[in-house]
Amino acid sequence: MLPYNRKLKQPSRQLRSNMTEAETRLWARLRGQQLLGVQFYRQKPLGNFIVDFYAPKAHLVIEVDGGQHFDTAHRAADAERTAMLSGMALQVLRFTNTEVLAQTDAVVEEIVRALGAAIRSRAAHAARPA
Repeated sequence: MLPYNRKLKQPSRQLRSNMTEAETRLWARLRGQQLLGVQFYRQKPLGNFIVDFYAPKAHLVIEVDGGQHFDTAHRAADAERTAMLSGMALQVLRFTNTEVLAQTDAVVEEIVRALGAAIRSRAAHAARPA
């Protein structure tokens, strides 16, 4: 299990209760192990962050970014966040709200590709002799 800041537990619960339209639409496609049988969690605390969606089996984080993420300060913070999560051996996929709402199927296809690659990689790594 990855470490997380326990102070983020309550804020993550609040975020789950107040998801954006894009997050809600994507969650409808991720929940219930619909994609390759992989379990996703929403608004999951990881380290000092709350990520939008997390698939522990694939070490995959999915972030859905609203318009505020396009300004310079948010871009820098997002880059730092991605670097920190990557340092925890996690792959981070980022989509905009517009992408999720207008191209839901294409976003889901990209997530399925990433899941498949991660699962194959982990299986190949596990099959190597020690």
